[in-house]
Amino acid sequence: MNFPSQLRYTKDHEWIALEGNIATIGITDFAQRELGDIVYVDIDTVGKSLEAEAVFGTVEAVKTVSDLFLPLTARIMEINVQLAKQPELVNTDPYGEGWMVKVEVVNVEDFEALMDAKTYEASVA
Repeated sequence: MNFPSQLRYTKDHEWIALEGNIATIGITDFAQRELGDIVYVDIDTVGKSLEAEAVFGTVEAVKTVSDLFLPLTARIMEINVQLAKQPELVNTDPYGEGWMVKVEVVNVEDFEALMDAKTYEASVA
C-alpha cells in the first residue's frame, strides 16, 4: 500500500495535503481497498464551515456507504467534480485525481497534530 510521506492522515482514513492554509483531502489507499469498488461520492457541503470530525460527505461502494470526516476545522471551498462521473478515480488514484475536497483551514497548526505516514501505516498494519 501507498502512504505518501508529505501527507498527514486521520484515524478515519482521510489524507490531507496542506499548501499555505488550503488543504486537499481524500481517502487513503487503505480506505479505498477496504471499501472496494466505489460507485458514488456525495458531497454537498461546498461553502459550509465545519468543525474537525464533522461529516462532509459520503462515499458509496458496492457493498457499503461510509461517511467522510473533515480532519480539520475548515470551510469547504471546492469539490472534485470529476467524481460525479468517475467515482472510480478514488480507487485508481486516491492521492491524485481521486481527491475529494479543497478546504480553507482555520488553524494550520492542527495539521501537524495529525498522523504522519509512518504512524498511519503502523495503525493499519
